[in-house]
Amino acid sequence: MVILMKFFDREKEIAEILSILREDPNNIYFIYGPLNSGKTTLIKHIIENKLSDDYKVFYINFRTYLISEKREFIEAIFTTKKDDFFEKIKDKEEILDLITKSVRILTGIPIPEVEFDKLFEKEINDAFQYLNSLLLEVKKSGKWPVLIFDELQMIKDVVLNGQKYLLKELFQFLVSLTKEQHLCHVFCLSSDSLFIEYIYGKAELKGRVDYILVDDFDKETAIKFMDFLAKENNISLTNKDKELIYSHVGGKAKDVYDVIVKLKIGKDLRDVLEIKLGEELNHLEELLEMIEEGYEDMSYDDILEALKLFKDNYEVPKNKIKRKVRIFLIKENILFLNSQKRILKPQSYLVWNAIKRVVE
Repeated sequence: MVILMKFFDREKEIAEILSILREDPNNIYFIYGPLNSGKTTLIKHIIENKLSDDYKVFYINFRTYLISEKREFIEAIFTTKKDDFFEKIKDKEEILDLITKSVRILTGIPIPEVEFDKLFEKEINDAFQYLNSLLLEVKKSGKWPVLIFDELQMIKDVVLNGQKYLLKELFQFLVSLTKEQHLCHVFCLSSDSLFIEYIYGKAELKGRVDYILVDDFDKETAIKFMDFLAKENNISLTNKDKELIYSHVGGKAKDVYDVIVKLKIGKDLRDVLEIKLGEELNHLEELLEMIEEGYEDMSYDDILEALKLFKDNYEVPKNKIKRKVRIFLIKENILFLNSQKRILKPQSYLVWNAIKRVVE
């Protein structure tokens, strides 16, 4: 039995993104948030349900790619054999004709295969020039192009010719598309808060980027989400049940959904919650044991002291934790950093509950 999780709420974020799309492109927008907070689900919901045919969306998902060089980046962003109807296209005119007549969202940038093969022999700017010219043609056809990069941090370490980083070249190109040409809306999604911190600190991007936080639900919305799922799945939840669920998993939609799935098949609520918490406890305890044994040359006492700050607090100013320690805990998906507010918090309520048990 498969239970599908329908889209819920996010009206504030939807309104903000639609407002951006109604204006001329002027910034690169970074959509960020904790793991499993619903960033990709949100942007896909907007594309599929809120946009008119006046928009043409090009969606590139780096999540499933291992990208370590230019060739792999080009293969990830361009569409050749990904979509069968592009395979026999011979020139850009045919590409444009199909784009304007096809579905609203394309998973990649369409390109004739003969042109695609040539890109590997050229500089990365040649790939960007091809994309720029295609987007110009899309706009001339009466459509607003929208470019979406999901999990963009996957290319942050790719070096071109041993001299410069691909990400820097990409950002220069995206600034040209948005701030300079006002040609294309650009959204970059990431659950890597260290990557967002890196972007936030880049002086050359100041005034050229903006941020949209997609966070876990607050308590009121989380309770409404539980009611919504319970009704959809013919499950009865008492107020005590909902309080218990929230106290364990908080407002992370994926965790709430996972609990409801288990209840749907007859599992006991307390057992379900203890098992989920046990999984997080096991991960945290294993990590602490590895640190005691010298993992990553981290101080066990420093890590424990940092975690103790969350015993009575869900949010902590980032400067309360040593830089090396907070970077380590973020990389291990224990903590999430909100660069705009300069605060740290656990990646989820489950992680927070695991932290509190470990430090007691």
